[in-house]
Parts: sequence; C-alpha cells; structure tokens
Amino acid sequence: MLVSEAEGGIQTWDKEKEGQEKEEEEEEETAPSSPNLPLAGKARAEGPAEVKPELHPLQNRWALWFLKNDRSRAWRDNLQLLTKVDTVEDFWALYRHVKLASKLSSGCDYALFKDGIEPTWEDSRNRRGGRWLVSLAKQQRHSELDQLWLETLLCLIGESFEEHSSEVCGAVISIRAKGDKIAVWTREAENQAAVLHIGRVYKERLGLSAKTVIGYQAHADTAAKSNSLTKNKLVV
Repeated sequence: MLVSEAEGGIQTWDKEKEGQEKEEEEEEETAPSSPNLPLAGKARAEGPAEVKPELHPLQNRWALWFLKNDRSRAWRDNLQLLTKVDTVEDFWALYRHVKLASKLSSGCDYALFKDGIEPTWEDSRNRRGGRWLVSLAKQQRHSELDQLWLETLLCLIGESFEEHSSEVCGAVISIRAKGDKIAVWTREAENQAAVLHIGRVYKERLGLSAKTVIGYQAHADTAAKSNSLTKNKLVV
C-alpha cells in the first residue's frame, strides 16, 4: 500500500508538473514580446525592485573581544573574538545584541580593538603603548558604567581624537569586584602630544569633572609591576 501510494503520488506530481508546463507554454505563445521596453518599463512589468538601506561605513573595521576569567585555563585561551563591524548599522546591531557590561560576571572583560590588533600587551602594535585608565567605584556599576562604556565606544568608532585617532588601538572594560575599569589603549607611549590630546578629549567626552583625574600608564610599566599600583606617566 505504501509503495502504491508513493507511486501514485509521483504520478500525480508528474501530471501536475506536465500540466503546468503546458500552461506556461501557452502563456509564452500569447504573451507579447517586450525586448525593447525601457529599463523603467521592465521594472514596472517585473514589479518594484527591492530597495536596500544605505549603510554608513566606519573609517576602520573594529573587532569585539570577550574575556571570561577561567583560572583553570591559560589567560590567552580565555580570550574570544566575538565579531567584527565596519558600518554604523552593524555597530548598533551588535551593541543591542550583546549583554550590557554592567550585567557581566566579575572577572570578565569586553574589548573593542581595530581589526588586526589583539587586546594584549604582547601584540606588536600595543607593546610600545599604554592606556588611559578610568577607575570606577563599585556603586557606579549600576548608575554610570554602561553609559561611560558606550561613550568610549563611540569615541573609537567615530574617530573622535581627530588627527591622533590613528594612535588609538582600542578600549577595554574590566568588571572587577573591587571596582570596574575602562581603558583606552594607544600604540606609542612616548608620543606625548598625541597621548595628552587623546586623554583630554576622552575626559571631556566622558563628562568627568575638572577635579577628576585620570592617568596614563605605559604597558611596559604595568607588565613590570607585580601588583596593580602602576605609576602614572601622564595625568589629565
């Protein structure tokens, strides 16, 4: 019975297909030929063309990284590349999709870096650089952290540091029990003019008061310290 039903189904399908082919042949015979229609006429005949939204490219492609502090694994193995964006639309789609920084577990990091640069001191484009570091109190996590991080991201993708934007490598947000940190990394710690310009613009964009001091630390100094008390190379 099953075989018979299957064969019948195939036969029925073949007949229907054959009937459709005949109908299509008849339509082709009766349809007027229109090879000389102008493009607009052809478009109307075929229906409205799909209009794709205009995308707004970023000056650089950016990569979002995630670090989960799993002490059973090597630090480098905990670093995961999530995705890359190169348009304004892609950035906002990504930002709305990922978990807010304030919702991350303690020990986790987000990092947004120019494509091709890893968020590690060892990367050749970071080795000679440093970071502007903003340290936050624990109570700021649920009041200011997400807004400060978003403003940091917008500074990066918007190339807000003008002619010195090429000195910027990326930014990191670190969620820690003792207090969260946001840092903007630059590639050359000895380029004092560029570093100071970036620091001043960044502080202004974050809306920090004049009394609030943020410091710049060279990666080489941070790597040489056994604790987190690295001396600031510059302050704004």
